[in-house]
Amino acid sequence: MIEPLEIIGHFYPEDTPLRHLLLKHSMQVRDKALSIMKAMPNQGAVIDEGIVRNGAMLHDIGIMQCHAPKILCMGEKPYISHGVCGAEMLRAYGRDNGVDLEAYARICERHTGSGITADEIVAARMPLPVRDYLPETMEEKLVCLADKFFSKSGDMKEESPEQVRAELSRFGEGSLSRFNEMMALFGL
Repeated sequence: MIEPLEIIGHFYPEDTPLRHLLLKHSMQVRDKALSIMKAMPNQGAVIDEGIVRNGAMLHDIGIMQCHAPKILCMGEKPYISHGVCGAEMLRAYGRDNGVDLEAYARICERHTGSGITADEIVAARMPLPVRDYLPETMEEKLVCLADKFFSKSGDMKEESPEQVRAELSRFGEGSLSRFNEMMALFGL
């Protein structure tokens, strides 16, 4: 069994503003994902609560490598790459510590927006390796969906589905359509 706070502590020093921001946001996403899961109409889907809980806590671990000063991130990489960065960090940590973190690495890679396609990366010239980063498992979809309701900037209060849709519509019909599909999948 993994301990997300131990992994976060490996990368984020104690008592720093960025660590506090990461933990607050991650706990919001975790609590929202678990709330959605518990309220979900029984559709016969089996969802691993541990993967959801831990994945939500680890989904943004890569922000420290990115440059987004408004949310205290002073790294060098573009913010859009925080999911890929986080996946690399978790895979390296897992190798070094003999623990399988692949399920969490995949959540990192696939939670940005409502997922990103290779075609969208090419069309928008995103600084990402060109491939699909779409959530596939129920756990990946659940963390991706829950994450859309919380920003790491501003007042960090939960946004409404309408606010999320307005934000995602700026990134094209595909992004908005995937969000709506996840909302329907989880009965929201």
